[in-house]
Amino acid sequence: MSKPNLYVKQGCPWCVDALAYFKAKGIDLEVIDVREEQKRMDELIEISGQSMTPTFKHGDFLVADFDLEEFEAALVQNPEAKNNLKM
Repeated sequence: MSKPNLYVKQGCPWCVDALAYFKAKGIDLEVIDVREEQKRMDELIEISGQSMTPTFKHGDFLVADFDLEEFEAALVQNPEAKNNLKM
């Protein structure tokens, strides 16, 4: 499976927290700043139905516009996704 995608916006405090979280967990990500290229913002809207960040996608596992508590709650409800991330 390919690397997880993390959609971010420069200056977003929740994105900063998410980046630090994944770094601490040793998760190798493709970080996508949606403000750099309009097509990446379009991609974010297409996959999640919204334009807020951070948004995490890995396979079929998607968590849109999250804080860290929401992300961890999503992992609890999706143990297969947690296992795929080796967390």
